[in-house]
Amino acid sequence: MIELLNTAEIQAYLKRIGIDDIKEPTLEFLFELQRAHVQYLSWQTLDIFAGLPAEISLQDSIQLILQGRSGYCFHLNGAFSVLLRSLGYTVDWHRGGVQPHGEQPRVNSFHLGLSVLLPDADPTVERWIVDVGLGGMPFEPLPLRYGTYGSAPFTYQLMPSSVVAGGWRLEYEPNGPSEGVDYAPEAITSLEEFIPKHEFYSRAVESPWHNVFLLRQRNEIRSHELRGCMLRTHDMEGIRKKEIRNYTEWRNVLTEIFYEPLVNYSELECQDMWERIQAAHTEWKRVQEA
Repeated sequence: MIELLNTAEIQAYLKRIGIDDIKEPTLEFLFELQRAHVQYLSWQTLDIFAGLPAEISLQDSIQLILQGRSGYCFHLNGAFSVLLRSLGYTVDWHRGGVQPHGEQPRVNSFHLGLSVLLPDADPTVERWIVDVGLGGMPFEPLPLRYGTYGSAPFTYQLMPSSVVAGGWRLEYEPNGPSEGVDYAPEAITSLEEFIPKHEFYSRAVESPWHNVFLLRQRNEIRSHELRGCMLRTHDMEGIRKKEIRNYTEWRNVLTEIFYEPLVNYSELECQDMWERIQAAHTEWKRVQEA
């Protein structure tokens, strides 16, 4: 049994993402919720980089959000699912798998997917895909109806999955962080199978996020990615990259673009984190120039 949030917790969660009022569980409010969640809660590996990864129980993920922090798919979609259920939405969890560039599609439970059942919102759609835990996340819910969604440069193709019967696949625009993500159609009722995946992602040396400082955020018109010292911005004008050169600029970028004030870390810990990032960046530049 999933414990729902009380009214005070709902209000605190909504305030965290810039929403003032609790509303009825309509499709319109679902759109407002996803837009706000994606904009104000960045996908990030910050705690993993710091060696302090948060656990992925629903209670842990909710507290992460309420304490002014963020995380990656298991935290973001886990917490969002509890918020939606507490607001009266019917939410299902799905096994997912993200396909990195140059690799094959998969559904391997390295991604937690969400869908919301809203049979009365649209006569042609019963289920909506809501995903606030992808690095290349859509800004709004998508109807589970195959087609092309979003406007340039952020377009998404929704199609049948080729790796799981009855599943669906979401492909990013060409400059997205991955090729796409596949979802299994059956709803699951426990996060148990995701725990070893999280342990690998957050602690294994072989993890793609091992020793990687990475945040991703998007809004209606642009996306941002901060990888180490490099800030990447993507919008209608194209892709621009900027090197972050000092600690003050780094903190400002985190706060102003990614809404990440590092509330869980002391000033000394933040400075140590920056020094690690800067040292890795200097070594990377040395190798590039060799």
